[in-house]
Amino acid sequence: MTNSTDLLPVGLEDRLPASAARITAAMRACLDALGSHGYDRVRPPLLEFETALAARMEGVATRRTFRMVDPASLRTLALRSDITPQIGRIASTSLASAPRPLRLAYCGDTALIQASQLDPARERLQLGAELIGADTVEAAGEIVSLAIEALGAAGLTGISVDFTLPDLVDTLAARDGLEEGAIDAIRRELDTKDAGGLKQAGGADYLPLLYATGPFEDALAKLREIDAGGVLATRLDGLEAIAARIGDVQGPGARITLDPTERHGFEYQSWFGFTIYADGVRGAAGRGGTYRIGGSEEAATGFTLYVDRLSAAAPQPETPRTVYLPTGHDTAKAAELRREGARTIAQLGEGEDPQALGCTHALNGSDLTGL
Repeated sequence: MTNSTDLLPVGLEDRLPASAARITAAMRACLDALGSHGYDRVRPPLLEFETALAARMEGVATRRTFRMVDPASLRTLALRSDITPQIGRIASTSLASAPRPLRLAYCGDTALIQASQLDPARERLQLGAELIGADTVEAAGEIVSLAIEALGAAGLTGISVDFTLPDLVDTLAARDGLEEGAIDAIRRELDTKDAGGLKQAGGADYLPLLYATGPFEDALAKLREIDAGGVLATRLDGLEAIAARIGDVQGPGARITLDPTERHGFEYQSWFGFTIYADGVRGAAGRGGTYRIGGSEEAATGFTLYVDRLSAAAPQPETPRTVYLPTGHDTAKAAELRREGARTIAQLGEGEDPQALGCTHALNGSDLTGL
């Protein structure tokens, strides 16, 4: 029977050994993939001044974060809900003089005051990579390919990518000379995919955007038809180049789609954004895109994965050989077994059951025997 004092808040949960092992294995695999491409890991603090977090990334809502007063400075602290702004701060301060492009990786816990109904978790293990100081198609292609490789390293399959153009409406509206009020109304109706509302908002010319979605090649062709003035030409050429790179990574027939007006989850991205999916993962496995770091306005491209969510679809890691060490065992031999990758469990008292403790072997003196 569970005591009421042992209950956890809504959206928080304990991760027991099997689940924790899955998360740890996925995290290590992803970080190893990032490290192999030259991304150096940094570890920002869990708490920061609220103003610092808010200043580094437009669209980050500090009202979603837990806040408290720092007794040392009497300033408001925020418990991070997103690590990306912290990476921007590090790049703009401690690593401001580091050579560019700067490649950084990270992994750490984040917390939200309130989560969504579709994803009720309020604590998340966020992992990602940021490529800072380059705003090119090559940089975007590297980041998308790296996100795919990281998920594959964690054992996920059926990976697909959905592209978007976060500044699409702004770019077309500038061409058409629309005022800010009209732009906001058009954005709102495109967000809800409401054709009737779009017409009423004066955005009839933007109706074709609602249908320029789906498989990448078809959707791209429709966007090129819409782009009569050519203001989207460089963006569309960039998308095509990134898609070709994904095809090189995933092979011919890689699943790539395009939803050019999708803005949910892309509050601070600029010309390019992407969502990545994988079989068995509820919702998105990750998101990324191009953006500007607040304060320095330096260009960056990155992605975020929530490891605890995607680990549920990753394979359970193999349990290494577990050796029971009875009293009087050969300690040198036990150390050798651990160096070879085995786990050992030492006897602490009489009447222990090695098999109940998960042991597969026993070390009697220096002799290893199966159980």
